[in-house]
Amino acid sequence: MRILLISDIHANFVALEAVAARFPPQSFDLILNGGDSLVYGPFPNETIDWLKSHGALSILGNTDCHVITLLKGSTFKKPRKAEKRIMYGWTAAELSEENRSWLCNQPMSRDIFASIELVNQDRQTILAMHHGSPADPDEFLFATTPACRYQELAKLVTAPLVTIGHSHQQFTTEADGVTFINPGSTGRMFDGKISGGCAMITVGKKRSTVDLYRIPYSATAVADEIRRQRLPSIYVEMFLSGRKLN
Repeated sequence: MRILLISDIHANFVALEAVAARFPPQSFDLILNGGDSLVYGPFPNETIDWLKSHGALSILGNTDCHVITLLKGSTFKKPRKAEKRIMYGWTAAELSEENRSWLCNQPMSRDIFASIELVNQDRQTILAMHHGSPADPDEFLFATTPACRYQELAKLVTAPLVTIGHSHQQFTTEADGVTFINPGSTGRMFDGKISGGCAMITVGKKRSTVDLYRIPYSATAVADEIRRQRLPSIYVEMFLSGRKLN
């Protein structure tokens, strides 16, 4: 079984297309999307349309949940920064009716099942999808997170593979027979490298392998669309620098 794992696209369709050009979706058995599909990038509908058209199995991240809050007519206290609230409001207003419905129907987590010969006898699923961690969708996990924390989290899952995101840090780590996989951010870089993160997971009868990748894309194309939409200029700087900035 071959799986393409993406996460934290943040409506950066240009980066998503670059990943798809490097790894054609039709060459995988599954495409998994670890949440935060929307906000900060200027291509919300294009991003969801791609996920739908390629049958990606998605979960929600914190930015997605904030957009849903707005779609339901409520508001939120955070983020307080004006430029962030503009991006949330713009994204919610920009979504088509079909994509609003799709977003509102995504789960917070998923268990991915496989035929029994691919999994350990004492496990029910081959892979569990979480945005932050199995304990909290807003928890930030890093390669430097203490091993004891991963051991605690391993007790909360029944799968040998766990996908996480949220921290935008690309890494894998193992604890008590559970492999945690963060593909990094596909669309919003924090490390100054203009390249989208993704992972290829190969599940075999006896073992699984994980390969991490960074795929270059045109940040200029994203910046040009932000300018065209007259969105806050800080996001032009953010994508061109590959840094968080705010």
